[in-house]
Amino acid sequence: MKPSRDISRLIEIMAALRTPKTGCPWDLEQDFRSIAPYTIEEAYEVADAIERGDMDDLRLELGDLLLQSVYHARMAEEEGRFDFGDVVEGITAKMIRRHPHVFGDEAGEQYSASGMAKGTWERIKAEEKAETAARREQMGLPPKAKGDSLLDDVPTALPGLTQAVKLQQKASKVGFDWNDPRAVLAKLREEADELEAELATDKPDVTAIGDELGDLLFVLANLARHLEIDPESALRRTNAKFRKRFGYIEKNIEKRCGKPLSEADLDEMEALWQEAKTEAP
Repeated sequence: MKPSRDISRLIEIMAALRTPKTGCPWDLEQDFRSIAPYTIEEAYEVADAIERGDMDDLRLELGDLLLQSVYHARMAEEEGRFDFGDVVEGITAKMIRRHPHVFGDEAGEQYSASGMAKGTWERIKAEEKAETAARREQMGLPPKAKGDSLLDDVPTALPGLTQAVKLQQKASKVGFDWNDPRAVLAKLREEADELEAELATDKPDVTAIGDELGDLLFVLANLARHLEIDPESALRRTNAKFRKRFGYIEKNIEKRCGKPLSEADLDEMEALWQEAKTEAP
């Protein structure tokens, strides 16, 4: 079997990997739950390549992420639920429906930067929910669970900071929000003071400290939202910066101090850290 630019070849490869007796033993053992962590990991690999500006790596990582969709679709096909074509049909239908100003009767009309006339998005979402309900009924499936809260459709599997931002965005739609980033900053200081007070007790409670730290992180995510900064991306950039600067310490510590990193003291490492801010910004 040769590589191809045609998506059908990738589907054929996945089918071969999942074919009993002749397929790959590892691939045959997998199910939706066991593959899900890889799907999440590949999405992060895509984000990492974008952050680094590595377009060749992005090409490869997008392929790995595409494979995850093909993998899940193949397992669903084996169970007689849906196949990859159904996945493609579903997303194309959604894109066409959600962009009437591009593909529908409203094509060519002027819209805001969001691409939607007032009320259009809400109408489309309502139509989609009704369509989903009708399809599930036709398939003999129970109605999709409806939560009692505005926040119920925020996935709990999202990374903590991203989940915090989405929860805050939902609450903001009904006015539960600050209207000034400086108010959020004041709340951040308040939460920091509460954490400090908990640390200052005679017998600090680890659970309470964790709760206060969680409150601090939640408000920090809210501040990022108000500043229109993605906190996950900001933290990844800082992580990359830390790697680079710590690498500078590792590279220069023995030459500068005449000892391995494991024997260097904090002052020696701090001096190189400050130097790294200029040499490895």
